[in-house]
Amino acid sequence: MKTPINGNDLLAIGFAEGTILGIALKINRGRNGFTREQMIDHYKAILENPENYIDDKIFGKLAIALIEKANEKPEDFIQLNQNPDAFSAYGLDHIEQGAINQMKVAMQLPVTVAGALMPDAHQGYGLPIGGVLATKNAIIPYGVGVDIGCRMALSVYDIPEDFYFENEAKFKRELVAHTKFGAGHGFHGQYKSDHSVLENPDFETNSFVKNLKDKAWSQLGSSGGGNHFVEFGILEFAKDDAVLNIPKGKYVALLTHSGSRGFGATVAGHYTKLAKDVCKLPDVAKNLAYLDMSSSLGQEYWIAMNLAGDYASACHEIIHNKMEKALGATVLAKVENHHNFAWKEIWNGEEVIVHRKGATPAGKGVMGIIPGSMTAPGFLVRGKGEENAINSASHGAGRQMSRTQAIKTITKNEMQSILKDHGVTLIGAGLDEAPMAYKDINMVMASQEDLVDVVAKFTPKMVRMADDGSRED
Repeated sequence: MKTPINGNDLLAIGFAEGTILGIALKINRGRNGFTREQMIDHYKAILENPENYIDDKIFGKLAIALIEKANEKPEDFIQLNQNPDAFSAYGLDHIEQGAINQMKVAMQLPVTVAGALMPDAHQGYGLPIGGVLATKNAIIPYGVGVDIGCRMALSVYDIPEDFYFENEAKFKRELVAHTKFGAGHGFHGQYKSDHSVLENPDFETNSFVKNLKDKAWSQLGSSGGGNHFVEFGILEFAKDDAVLNIPKGKYVALLTHSGSRGFGATVAGHYTKLAKDVCKLPDVAKNLAYLDMSSSLGQEYWIAMNLAGDYASACHEIIHNKMEKALGATVLAKVENHHNFAWKEIWNGEEVIVHRKGATPAGKGVMGIIPGSMTAPGFLVRGKGEENAINSASHGAGRQMSRTQAIKTITKNEMQSILKDHGVTLIGAGLDEAPMAYKDINMVMASQEDLVDVVAKFTPKMVRMADDGSRED
């Protein structure tokens, strides 16, 4: 089979978007001895008479799924609200239609109270990345996301800008020595870190969570793959900040972005599957399957999610502590915020569950960090508490190119050239994380002036990321 059959080929002969299309494509990926034309003929025949294929070794699962689908009745599913409330959106002209469509579906859930779309939004699984959704007594695992508790952390040092440029080799040595990247990668033996999070009794919640503790320990203090990074940069305060007690000026700072590693990803996958078993939604909304907060499963996930958040925070704390000691620096201020999480908050006088999947908490006075790309500035911000945005802001610039598209269209020379132009030293990272793959951070910030005030501007100077093409993010 020279040219693989893709989803568009199957849609053209009568398959519909959804689970069945996935089953059909999976069959096509296996070595089954049929030519492309023979496979297409079989697909057509199964659509017309699935009962003829029930006992077929290759196509039996697809045939059974088609028959079950044909016998489904609307009453078998939780009904979506056909007249949902509108959601707020910021920078709508720069948000892809797929993300907007996903948000529209999320607003149709019977448990939805309110929604908002941030200017860095793009399509994800279930809730779009950059989507904020408030629900009544329900938690959506894919509304939180795969990398539970992913976060930003910033340490501002008492080191002037000039010292960095005079000692770049030292900063590079410490960055390489005290960070570890790559999906699945961790530490072993004497190199493992210790942290009080490992003593959290929530690891004893059930056997599933308990069995993840060793993996969590081995990866404690590491950063994973995808868009996770540890970087040095120059943080500029245009004026004195009384809250942080930092005078106007430029300071060397450490900025980190990573989450709960394999622990959080495994929790997300496990409870999403369970949610889909107990919450039967139509295909268009199946990745938004939710758990009732009053149920034992809902409580289990809530505890595991919060534990993953604490674990992600511990990973950052270890990295920042190592770097502070290695540099012999004094930390003037630390700021940390997370996304890919759910919070209990009061909305219009009632308690709701606010899911921020790739969105920064921005309640009044709440500090946050919104990064750009490896060459674009990031911003230390203070929330304005905008209710229409459900007290949220973007979590970054947001992708304008998929990883696959970036790898196909951006050359190494182009990436090296833009790094050189911006005076950025890069350790690791693939073309999928090239600056050109991201939206213009200045446009994103301009779209959310009602949501946050800028406190300081961070300019990246030395960036380390995973260089193995791993996708944890």
